[in-house]
Amino acid sequence: MAQYARRGVHGQTVEAIARRILTGEIPAGATLNIVALQEEFDVSLTALREALKVLSAKGIVDARQKRGTFVRPRADWNLLDGDVIRWQFAEGTDQRLLDQLHEVRAIIEPAAARLAATRATEDDLTALDRALAEMAQANGDPAAAIAADLAFHRALLTATHNELLERMEVVMETGLAERDRLVHGGSPHDDPVPSHRAVVDALRDRDETAAETAMRQLLDKAVRDVEKARGRRGSQ
Repeated sequence: MAQYARRGVHGQTVEAIARRILTGEIPAGATLNIVALQEEFDVSLTALREALKVLSAKGIVDARQKRGTFVRPRADWNLLDGDVIRWQFAEGTDQRLLDQLHEVRAIIEPAAARLAATRATEDDLTALDRALAEMAQANGDPAAAIAADLAFHRALLTATHNELLERMEVVMETGLAERDRLVHGGSPHDDPVPSHRAVVDALRDRDETAAETAMRQLLDKAVRDVEKARGRRGSQ
């Protein structure tokens, strides 16, 4: 599902209500006080309903006659939605979610690398090379490093030429960005280029096993980087 436009009062209203629900401030099963929310956010009833439609589309709220609008059980939420992932990180790094993200990546990306080794085109390899170059040129700039890393993993999924795998970008991108902010926001950290280049080299050689192995090693390094970043924050 595409992410909604975050600009303006509409976006602010959606995010504010979503964060309250995801943090448990408004618990599952609770009925929303529409009048109170309308007054608090100083929006029209139509604008508030439009905001709630966004949350309804993501499985977070629902509405019933006589009961009103209420928070659905967490099991009904679309936890694979990019916005829902982003909202969970909005109040700070969610360590449990980061761990779950790594588990998802460990299942998907090594297999994606193996598939890309048989399907990657010259254009795909060029996109990966470009991401590597941007990674090398980041020079300690966290924003540039994050953008380059996201570009690399997006290009890898694209290189599988499997539309469903390509859509996994939405699932992983926000969480991956949060992981990168944690890792690249402090110093020192290891050079990410060699581990990423090993994946590209294996793709260029059409070596499926080497591509899968290189990606597993890259992900193992990612876990170590997060643990180091956690250690730095814990000692501050």
